[in-house]
Amino acid sequence: MLLHFQEVLSRDDVLEMRRLLDAADWSDGRATAGAQGAQVKRNLQLRPDHPVARQIGAYIQQKLAQHAQFQSAVLPRRTLAPLFNRYEVAAEYGWHVDSALMRSGADAELLRSDVSTTLFLSDPQDYDGGELEVQDTYGSHEVKLPAGDAIIYPSTSLHRVRPVTRGARVCAFFWSQSLVAADAQRTLLYELDLTIQRLRARLGDDADTTALTAHYHNLLRQWAAP
Repeated sequence: MLLHFQEVLSRDDVLEMRRLLDAADWSDGRATAGAQGAQVKRNLQLRPDHPVARQIGAYIQQKLAQHAQFQSAVLPRRTLAPLFNRYEVAAEYGWHVDSALMRSGADAELLRSDVSTTLFLSDPQDYDGGELEVQDTYGSHEVKLPAGDAIIYPSTSLHRVRPVTRGARVCAFFWSQSLVAADAQRTLLYELDLTIQRLRARLGDDADTTALTAHYHNLLRQWAAP
């Protein structure tokens, strides 16, 4: 399931984040990549323990906790603290799949990466190239969103960031372990939840919406692994 969420961050949020990020010290992004990813990764990244990364990351996590669509689509059990990358001219990240198991600190519990999220902090007109390209069963999809918008996709997807040819592409990115590991099951639950919400807005809590809500929760009960 590839989903675009609009205006996760306000314009003021983005401007303040960019002010802090543009003044920060960036490092070679290969330091946080796995063995395969390091061979095809050419970008800059903010250290996870950098004060700016911690400050902005905490705010993004707060916004996502209040974002009903994100919560419904991802059903997060746990989400890693956001990381931040910067792609300048000639920077890119070749085809790769995200690591299956991750941790945010030396003693942190392992997280199974089920859902990947990219939150754009640069507007499309500020840079050329730099599209996020994601492959799924329906082909290849190129993503380049307004600053403040986010895209989610299964972490099992083969994906890349195309080379930047002008300007700079700045994003936050992170992974979630879902209560429901299978993407097909998460998709069904998300679409069922949206249908229930639309029916409830039109009909209220009648017998049919109540029955559908029961089906939703019984499927979630069957598939969820807390």
